[in-house]
Amino acid sequence: MFRMYSIMREEHDGDDVSSSPISHFSPQTEFNNQPDSLFFNDGQRRIDFVLVYEDEDKKEFEKRYTFQRRKRRREFFEADLMVRGLELEASRSVLDDKVVFVKVHMPWEVLCTYAEVLHIKLPIQPNDLSQSSSPFSWLTKLCEPSKDVIQPEVDYFTAPFEKDRIDSFCVKDRAQFFAPDMRSRMAYYVLSRAYYEVRGDVKKFGINKLLDGGVYKAAFPLHDSRFNVKSTDVQCANERYRLYQEWAHPKNFYKTQPLDLIRKYYGEKIGIYFAWLGFYTYMLAGAAIVGLGCFIYGYQTQHTSTWSKEVCDPLIGGRIVMCPQCDKECTYWMLNSTCDSSKKLCIFDNFGTLVFAVFMSIWVTLFLEFWKRYQAELEYEWDTVQFLEQEEQPRPEYEAKCCHERINPITKVVAHSLYLTQVALIIASIVGIIVYRLAAFFTFSSNLRKELKELKELQPIKEYVTPQMATSVTASVISFVVIMVLNILYERVAIWITDFELPRTRTEYENSLTLKMFLFQFVNYYSSCFYIAFFKGKLVGFPGKPVYWLGTYRNEECDPGGCLIELTTQLTVIMGGKAIWNNIQEVLFPWVKNLISRCCKRVRSEKVIPRWEQDFQLQAYGALGLFYEYLEMVIQFGFVTLFVASFPLAPLLAFLNNVVEIRVDAWKITTQFRRMVPEKAQDIGAWQPILQAVAILAVATNAMITAFTSDMIPRLVYYWSFSVFPYGDHPNHTMEGYINGSLSVFDIRNFSTESEPLTKYRDFRYPPGHPWEYQHNIYYWHVIAAKLAFIIVLEHVVYLTKFILCYMIPDVPLAVKEKIKREKYLTQVILHEANLKLVSKHLKPIVNILKEHEDKDSEIDLPF
Repeated sequence: MFRMYSIMREEHDGDDVSSSPISHFSPQTEFNNQPDSLFFNDGQRRIDFVLVYEDEDKKEFEKRYTFQRRKRRREFFEADLMVRGLELEASRSVLDDKVVFVKVHMPWEVLCTYAEVLHIKLPIQPNDLSQSSSPFSWLTKLCEPSKDVIQPEVDYFTAPFEKDRIDSFCVKDRAQFFAPDMRSRMAYYVLSRAYYEVRGDVKKFGINKLLDGGVYKAAFPLHDSRFNVKSTDVQCANERYRLYQEWAHPKNFYKTQPLDLIRKYYGEKIGIYFAWLGFYTYMLAGAAIVGLGCFIYGYQTQHTSTWSKEVCDPLIGGRIVMCPQCDKECTYWMLNSTCDSSKKLCIFDNFGTLVFAVFMSIWVTLFLEFWKRYQAELEYEWDTVQFLEQEEQPRPEYEAKCCHERINPITKVVAHSLYLTQVALIIASIVGIIVYRLAAFFTFSSNLRKELKELKELQPIKEYVTPQMATSVTASVISFVVIMVLNILYERVAIWITDFELPRTRTEYENSLTLKMFLFQFVNYYSSCFYIAFFKGKLVGFPGKPVYWLGTYRNEECDPGGCLIELTTQLTVIMGGKAIWNNIQEVLFPWVKNLISRCCKRVRSEKVIPRWEQDFQLQAYGALGLFYEYLEMVIQFGFVTLFVASFPLAPLLAFLNNVVEIRVDAWKITTQFRRMVPEKAQDIGAWQPILQAVAILAVATNAMITAFTSDMIPRLVYYWSFSVFPYGDHPNHTMEGYINGSLSVFDIRNFSTESEPLTKYRDFRYPPGHPWEYQHNIYYWHVIAAKLAFIIVLEHVVYLTKFILCYMIPDVPLAVKEKIKREKYLTQVILHEANLKLVSKHLKPIVNILKEHEDKDSEIDLPF
């Protein structure tokens, strides 16, 4: 077969082979009215792939030249497929006679050839190693899928396939030996490398190029049945139907996932994603319970907090006059006007939140370490332990463009300049939002109260709708919209740069794209949260000498209750908005598109539609579809870990979202999308080091939020140092007097003429009349020292704990290591015995000849 292919290429070398005589049509047949059939019309040859195109002969005359060029390329491509040993059969659409479906079948010999090329592992004998059961297996059985619908898979020892050793493999039935996912993967490998045009030394190949050029409308493997109706074909395993019934249907939200069947039907790459998502959700359950407990503790203590009581007390907070927070339009205000916000702050700014932040730092380490162990078990069970070394082939795009390796300095310059451009764009958007916040606060401060007073129906909520709250919520919404818009731009730029780099393998391509996209998204999603947590309200000066942005806008101060509650608001808006928008994208968009497609192609009910045409009406699953699923979850992981000190409910919201996300993703790929090409994957790729980096950064961010954003450290300093002698008057350590002690006095006669507002303020400064008036006092320096000490101690303790846990928990379980060694040993023994049998078989004629001439002195005529 391959010799004939090379001779054919030599005959047409240098010619325009796209119109050569070897091009011919694939044989066309009529649909046999069997809608559930997965075979050619003869009922024997299985359909491994389907190509779809529109017949150019039925097109408009003025576009005939372009269509004829596509036709020549398609005919040459199909001829090349047949030369490579594939068998084709074409059928016209039942609904639209312009559409033609080309069904592709790989015969046994071709399957064996490419199974050896791709080093596909196939069974050699049943696995005789005992399977250990978990002590909690009795509990998990309650949540397992029905074994009547999804039976456990038989486990085998496997080895890379070799045609010369085919007798060593368990070939009970040739039609079932290569599973459908393997057949589709091998078919796609051939389609990705088949030629469609050869001009001299320039050879163009690959189904993806033909799809991009409009030569084909679609290329996909078939679903084995309808998702909600069993197939009538006795040879169909109904795996799609079983997955829907026990996995993708929303009623199964409490059940464990049938990962082996998912991997068998969709491939290891999809399987490892759902395994990771399920494990992440399972681990979130514990964090959600602890976070909910911290929230309840804060909610119960909000009315007993001493400092909150002082804010609300008419005799304390009601007698403290605060400085205006903006120029000219803002007025003086009483401290007890922030009573409600101070109570809300108590819910999140308490000792329980500190404990929870430390807990989450340990939790994230346990999550990553236990995931490595679980991933190692999946690698063994799914035969991907040595995948990268044995099976992964270069990408077709790499083979087409890369003749030799070299480093292009111009490419690097372009990439670096684009990175800087994107980062500059993000910074510009952040600055724009900050300016909006300053202008909006000024506007709300001057107009909001007046408008609420005029609108009687809004009187019940006027105490809650403060200028600070209105500014925070609107700015959060605008920030979310900007994030969504910039995502579109970042995606295109990151893909363009990665294509320009030309990575060799699919794994290298995805890892490179993953790193770029995450860096862009990291800045995009988290920049506003970092601004509120670590920059807002830190450089505001003091009354009479404020700091201005761009010489015009007075720098933004924190809400009277502090910036922590505003950070919580920002996280709630972005996490909630992101979850809602993603679900709309993942569920509503594909469903509406499929609904429109069905309505546009509605026919009489008596028409029978074949399996391939039913699948064609579904949406195509993009090449980066799974990438966006990972990105969505890793961004969520960042929200759960990086800022959890300000929002202990984040793990609970993430857990609830993920319980829905698993079923939404399952429903989506099972019911709304064509079957994607099954792909191998050893692990979650570049997402693993990204998760580890986020986990390390989370320790620092939560320590800094606790130290610099919350008021916990100033309260502790007051309690242990400034409430008693020599700084305080109380005989015992207490929080009484903290509010008054945390405020500084300002003489309104020191206001500049530019800031004449129609007088205490939040800071630690000496009062007017003091030799060092308006300079930071001793309390301030005690607080700074305590904050720095807190960060250093907390980080070192947590990092040491993380290091010890990582050392104590091995990445690969001991039982898995023993199984891998045992399987490798047995595989070598079996293959060695097979080699001995093969040698014995070849030597048998020679032995017989030697025996015949044993008693003779004549020369021996050996076969070789």
